[in-house]
Amino acid sequence: MSRFAAVIAGVFRRYATWLVAISWKRFILLSVLLLIIAGVLSEIPPFTWPIMETAPKVSRLHTPSGDVDITIDEQGVQIKRKRQEDPGAAASLGQEIRREIIDEIKAERESSHLVRLGDFLPQLAFLFIVVSTAIKIAYAGRATAEARATEAQKTAEAESLRRQVVEARMAAMQAQVEPHFLFNTLASIDHLIEVDPPRASRMQKNLIALLRASMPAMRESAATLGRELQVVRPYLEILKVRMEDRLQAEISVAEGLYSADFPPMMLQSLVENAIKHGLEPKPEGGALRVDAEVAHGKLVVSVADTGVGFGRAATAGTGTGLSSIRERLKLIYGPQAELRIAGNSPAGTRVTVVVPYKTA
Repeated sequence: MSRFAAVIAGVFRRYATWLVAISWKRFILLSVLLLIIAGVLSEIPPFTWPIMETAPKVSRLHTPSGDVDITIDEQGVQIKRKRQEDPGAAASLGQEIRREIIDEIKAERESSHLVRLGDFLPQLAFLFIVVSTAIKIAYAGRATAEARATEAQKTAEAESLRRQVVEARMAAMQAQVEPHFLFNTLASIDHLIEVDPPRASRMQKNLIALLRASMPAMRESAATLGRELQVVRPYLEILKVRMEDRLQAEISVAEGLYSADFPPMMLQSLVENAIKHGLEPKPEGGALRVDAEVAHGKLVVSVADTGVGFGRAATAGTGTGLSSIRERLKLIYGPQAELRIAGNSPAGTRVTVVVPYKTA
């Protein structure tokens, strides 16, 4: 029984799928054609075989003498005598009863209502069309919902793939930057060991702190602003040793914002961009400041420098570094995040990242 039900369900699903696949114009055309075929078949044998009405009928007959009542119903023929008759009249009474029964059977046959099987074909075809219309409407909505769900899933998978590509690109860029930075730092430490051991020791400690903070962050997809600052602080201290008086750095972030969510390695990328494209090209160097605040439910993090100015810094900064940051923000937060690039006062460039304010 269960197998038969499964077969019926399979046939029904295939038929419903076919109904949804065809257009309404074709469905109407097929429906009209089905009605025409049903009407033609209703007039062709064997669909015109007559069938006698089966409803019960009761007939009462009375003999001319009125001495006997004859009843014909679904139980047969019943004869009831009203009074005793002499034996001589029995034969004539029997003949009368026989004639009356025969006449009644003939009349019954002549007056019986005849129906044809073909009369039901147009009605059955119309009912089939109505049911098919309901199935088509119901399954069309279901098919549309499934198609939208499939499209949404494909879009989500595409967005996830794009995010992975961007993260891989950022990791590759970071992998290119880190060796260069490490080699320069180690070379500086080696030089300072001979000429200024205290500075070499301070630089070495900052490098250890930088590596201890940055290595876990590079492997994670989420971080906090406090953790990002743990990477930026020793990085700036190392650069201060290398650039000496050409770099003045300041971090102005309230401790209450340390638990705020912030994309990993993004703040360090902003600081690197400011130093590389803003301060290092300037002979006398300049100042760098990191600020953070909450405004209108958003976390606003800014990196401002007094470097070569908005023109050169903005042109250089719109390369791989900032474009990758902008793309990461779009993939992670959508339209809720933005990257702003503006001039700084009195000189230099200010780059601002705005993300939704959430605490870990």
